[in-house]
Amino acid sequence: MINKLYDTSLSLLTDLYQLTMAYGYFKSGKAEQEAVFNLYFRKHPFQGGFTVACGLSSVIDYLNEYRISDSDLTYLGSLTGSDGKPLFTQDFLEYLRTMEFRCDVEAVPEGTVVFPNEPLLRIKGPILQCQLLETPLLNLINFQTLIATKAARMRLVAEKDLLLEFGLRRAQGPDGGMTASRAAYIGGFDATSNVLAGKLYGIPVRGTHAHSWVMSFDSELESFETYAQMMPNNVTLLVDTYDTIQGVKNAIKVGEQLRARGYDLGGIRLDSGDLAYLSIEARKLLDEAGFKNTNIVASNDLDEHIMASLKNQGAKINVWGVGTKLVTAFDQPALGGVYKLAAICTRENHWEYKLKLSEQAVKVSTPGIQQVRRYCENGSYIADMIFNEETPPPAEPTMVDPYDFTRRSTFASSLSYEDLLVPVFRQGKLVYELPGVEEARKRVQNQLASFHGGIKRFVNPHTFPVGLERQLFDLKTDLIFQLRSPKKVAVNE
Repeated sequence: MINKLYDTSLSLLTDLYQLTMAYGYFKSGKAEQEAVFNLYFRKHPFQGGFTVACGLSSVIDYLNEYRISDSDLTYLGSLTGSDGKPLFTQDFLEYLRTMEFRCDVEAVPEGTVVFPNEPLLRIKGPILQCQLLETPLLNLINFQTLIATKAARMRLVAEKDLLLEFGLRRAQGPDGGMTASRAAYIGGFDATSNVLAGKLYGIPVRGTHAHSWVMSFDSELESFETYAQMMPNNVTLLVDTYDTIQGVKNAIKVGEQLRARGYDLGGIRLDSGDLAYLSIEARKLLDEAGFKNTNIVASNDLDEHIMASLKNQGAKINVWGVGTKLVTAFDQPALGGVYKLAAICTRENHWEYKLKLSEQAVKVSTPGIQQVRRYCENGSYIADMIFNEETPPPAEPTMVDPYDFTRRSTFASSLSYEDLLVPVFRQGKLVYELPGVEEARKRVQNQLASFHGGIKRFVNPHTFPVGLERQLFDLKTDLIFQLRSPKKVAVNE
């Protein structure tokens, strides 16, 4: 069954209510009405101060192959309502059969550092098509953005140490494992143990051996010697199967044998116990034996907080193997991205702006055909301003904090800036040359280096200034007042 899952049309990778709404648009004559939707998130994951956008590659693959197959239509035709009659009529199914994807898509490039309420994707096109894309786009962006962000946090802690992703066996299924490997690499990891990810994405692969290898021999030393005999150019030995300190001493013996053959001991791996203490003792033994360049690899349910603690304790670890808590995004399993209607085109070819109200201010959506402008001063990013492309900002725009209208900033015309959303599809045709994973990976590090260090703190991070251009703020405010104003009712005297 698993092979069939990825060898079929993925158009039904959606929630049923997307299809019932699409059916409603079709039957009410609204299917072709132009609309704009924005995909964004409301809160940084992991109580952090930044998020790394990821998943655009999967979005492009999905949209390039978007089709509703005959088998999809047969299945949809078999669905019934509460009366036992077909849920969808044949004319609707025929519409889906001949439908061609023709939306415009704008997106921030993979590896871009982003903030709450900024659109990561903007979809413009027939409302029926935009609606069908909501669930798959959120599925593709939410998880990968989460993992890339987690990886970037670990890279901040590791600094120049090597980071290895070991999470496939603990990932949420094959797709979770594959996308996590790619997103982790973009976020800052150096290699993965996932061989299929290495093949498909061009990510470096790394791996050694498990405890079962050691246990299958009569002695730990024999297992080390055999492994080194077979693969002298890839020797990192797992030393904690029995007694860790003795394991290090056995690894040193094998390292001496390797040197006699012209090779070197690449590393030892610690997978349990007091990693700070054991790594310090192991480093002493290795250095005294002349193995100063041998790496000390640590694994065992690591995350950015444990890594930071180990570094504070003076641990002598310089390679980190991270699995479960990376690929499962511990301790926040979902990003919480949303997809909201922001504008709809009327019959007069005029954009009518839309807004979702809520009792919670953070859940009130923002109308408009949105773009994000990132301002830079002296090589550092200073603010992000969201504006409506239909009412471009003046030369010296004013940005308003949407949660405190008294907080305003005006940007000088001399400041440099970058508009983050770039064209990806035009009328359903791909117009974007997707950068490779190496370029996306570099973008993350280059961007983080250009932000104030406060946003990279794990405890009480600085809030980077993000706001609405004044015209957009006024538009949003006016719409809120209109929607909340009580309707006037005529009363007969």
